Amino acid sequence: MPAPLEDWIARQYRFSAQAMLEAVSATQITQIRPGFGQTVTPIKGSIVASPVLAAWDPDPDYFFHWFRDSAVVIDAIRVLHEDGTLGPEALGHFGDFVTFSLSLPHREPVTDRAKTKPDFAQYLRPEGEITAVSTRDVAAETRVNPDGTLDISRWSRPQHDGPALRLIAVLRWLSSEIPLDDGSRTKAIRLANSDIDFILRHLGEPAFDMWEEEQGQHYYTLRAEATALARAASWLQDAEKAEACRAAVSTLHRRLDGFWREKDGFYSSRLTGDPTKYLDISVIFAVIHADDTGPLHSIRDVRMLATLRKLEKLFDGLYVINQGRPENRAPAMGRFASDVYFSGGAYYFSTLAAAEFYFRFAAECTGDLARNYFAKGDAFLETVRAFTPESGELSEQFDRNTGQQVSAKKLAWSYAAFVTAIAARNSCDEVQ
Repeated sequence: MPAPLEDWIARQYRFSAQAMLEAVSATQITQIRPGFGQTVTPIKGSIVASPVLAAWDPDPDYFFHWFRDSAVVIDAIRVLHEDGTLGPEALGHFGDFVTFSLSLPHREPVTDRAKTKPDFAQYLRPEGEITAVSTRDVAAETRVNPDGTLDISRWSRPQHDGPALRLIAVLRWLSSEIPLDDGSRTKAIRLANSDIDFILRHLGEPAFDMWEEEQGQHYYTLRAEATALARAASWLQDAEKAEACRAAVSTLHRRLDGFWREKDGFYSSRLTGDPTKYLDISVIFAVIHADDTGPLHSIRDVRMLATLRKLEKLFDGLYVINQGRPENRAPAMGRFASDVYFSGGAYYFSTLAAAEFYFRFAAECTGDLARNYFAKGDAFLETVRAFTPESGELSEQFDRNTGQQVSAKKLAWSYAAFVTAIAARNSCDEVQ
């Protein structure tokens, strides 16, 4: 007989909080990339996507500071501080994160390209592309090394969701009752203004989607930018810049309306590109990460609920691990239908995103409706529980056929997604 869900949640929450912190300021770990002749030791404030060293052997090398992932993690650290799980160390992590972000990019040490092995040359980024990166646009890089140097490998660039998510996270810290010291607050204000300027400067430009696969206009990026600028407009003392933000938000909301596919009954993740990626969990992440309260493009948007139901039906029929599951479990969730990355299977953070959506939706309802949606959230937690080993470790994926963990181990985003899903669950006090 399995332990009650509440007991597992409490244990997994404590574990996830500590495991996530292993990726923060991981200065005790050094990644050696012999193929590139590169040695990377993180500096304080960096957040690696995974602290487990790998070299596509077969696990992927995720020893990078992704702008998107790090923003999700630093926001989860705020949640942990506000619920009392983390004490003053959370403030230190935030201050270090802001300092690191403002320092980018460090130009030293410069990688000696001559040390790159011949069979790795095809993966090496052109020198001119690297030298062209400006300090004010480094956030478009998608990721950097955790020692602050630029990523020298060919990758999907530019990507614009990172600065928007970081701005949302920083403004949440600044607007909270967390007692930041004057130095951290001053630097955080600088970083927020820098990200506001970045978003306004690059508004409407095509960029890679959150999965770093296709360049174009994407729902997730535009939704994050709309929320970031709306909150910036309320926060800014500069009236002219605040008005520029409000004007941009209006434009972005009009664009977001165009992602609704009436005949298909869901919000598309993109306007062009691979049709098998139109129905994509990134749309659900968009409203969770933005956490806006408006009637459209938010948890309250009934079309968003319709989109999630379409995704549930998709993955329910797509994955072997979803066949014949117990009634108390929801389907394990992936990214999109044609996903082939590693197992192309279920992701912990995707399944947790569905749980968080339903908990947030339950908080907007009353009575039986609220209880029903709360139970839906718990059903997704039961699925995560079923595929989580006794150790509590969460990788990036669990195989669509076997349920075995695959891809990056100890993924910081997986742990952050658990933290925010449970925080959303805890906000439903009247439902429980």
